[in-house]
Amino acid sequence: MKKRALLSVSDKTGVVEFARRLANLGFEIVSTGGTERAIKEAGVPCINVSEVTGFPECLDGRVKTLHPAIHAGVLAMRDNPEHMAQLQELGVTPIDVVAINLYPFKQTILKEGVTREEAIENIDIGGPTMIRAAAKNWQDVAVVVDPADYETVLAELEADGAVSRETKFHLACKVFEHTAAYDALISSWWRKQAGETLFPQELTLTFEQVQAMRYGENPHQKAAFYREIGAPAGTLPCARQLHGKELSYNNINDTNGALDLIKEFDGPAVVAVKHANPCGVGVDEDIFTAWQLAYEADPVSIFGGIVALNRPVNLAIAKDISEKKVFLEIIIAPSFDEDAFAVLSKKKNLRLLELPAIAQKNVSTMMDMKKVAGGLLVQELNCSLLDEDELKVVTDRAPTEAEMDQLRLAWKVVKHTKSNGIVLVKGRQSVGIGPGQTNRITALELAIKYAGDKAQGSVMGSDAFFPFSDCVEAAAKAGITAIIQPGGSIRDQDSIDACNRYGIAMVFTGMRHFKH
Repeated sequence: MKKRALLSVSDKTGVVEFARRLANLGFEIVSTGGTERAIKEAGVPCINVSEVTGFPECLDGRVKTLHPAIHAGVLAMRDNPEHMAQLQELGVTPIDVVAINLYPFKQTILKEGVTREEAIENIDIGGPTMIRAAAKNWQDVAVVVDPADYETVLAELEADGAVSRETKFHLACKVFEHTAAYDALISSWWRKQAGETLFPQELTLTFEQVQAMRYGENPHQKAAFYREIGAPAGTLPCARQLHGKELSYNNINDTNGALDLIKEFDGPAVVAVKHANPCGVGVDEDIFTAWQLAYEADPVSIFGGIVALNRPVNLAIAKDISEKKVFLEIIIAPSFDEDAFAVLSKKKNLRLLELPAIAQKNVSTMMDMKKVAGGLLVQELNCSLLDEDELKVVTDRAPTEAEMDQLRLAWKVVKHTKSNGIVLVKGRQSVGIGPGQTNRITALELAIKYAGDKAQGSVMGSDAFFPFSDCVEAAAKAGITAIIQPGGSIRDQDSIDACNRYGIAMVFTGMRHFKH
């Protein structure tokens, strides 16, 4: 029986050579549209699908392969005598190889100014039907959706006269991954067009792999990094690595934390992050000074950390990093001056990431997801900071203007510090950060310990309310002069009374920033 291959692809990479070598192996090539033209122009014999179906393409090409003469040829099980007898009775030739990749829906919706109608026209109907059918009949049909697999199929056909069961099963698996991602992308786009909720009854997500990793959070864990389709320009998957080793799982997680924090600032700022927690933040009109403030905030914890800047890295910063001999895993910035790059790139293991849109704010419609065993938690991204109109001075003494500026800085930093979190700020830098403790007083004690003498005259931010007045007592003892916190405890008055006793100003935001 004559072998037959059906080829109909949007991505025509390698398809002509694939067709030529199949023809050399005795395959009859069936094709459609632009694929057929490309194959024929290359001098490879090819018949149009209409010759097989006896029915012309119609509806502007919307209907081509949706016909029993095609699908019966794909779905017939070769070891089922009744199936094969029916094919013979109907005059249908089995199809042994199917190579189809789908209309470029992703590329279409990512184009600037694309219309809804144009996007919908790029939703493939016949393609997914065809490849799903071929994958269902995997034991008899080799189905290819990725041009990278052409050579594997050809090599086995040329060597053995057939594609192995193992290869065909692997190719079928890729089909269902491909169609699931395709449909998930369409449903996500459609939901946004309809203005429907972020939280549908059935949530299907699609991501594309950026890189496989040597290991995950720990060396015994396997891992990979995936990019959201159409990821916004200011997000980490859009960064370009200019220098250094391949990013690790922990690198990516920590850098994402640094990005989230740096986006809180409009003026020049530098943040240092270690294990996804801020360890030093500096702000100043001069980015070099901001770097120095961030470094001096905690020169011990910054070792092996991530540094994010919202201004270009200049030669002065590069030289200072080099002269201090501070070991950093990553520096991410909108750009690197040429002379600064020349200095920093001498450090073989230092990763330099360029993200021109680093200042672009996140938006709440970007879903925040946490995988739990057997389930998934989904919420809006926390893009709020505070409502200035809701700020409430609850103590006898109001903060001075200088204290209020520092409290706002503390509030930005503590928002991105793991809970229970406390941040001390003095002037234009963080001076003590107590992250991720099981009780708030320990978080404060840790922040005071980090701050040392700088705690005297500093201000404090707390991501959630004080359940007791012990934090105010410890703050007064350390010389902290003002506090910003959400309020909302049934024992708020205890903390307010303690502040009044010590002359500490306290502001309630009415907004909590738990980060787990």
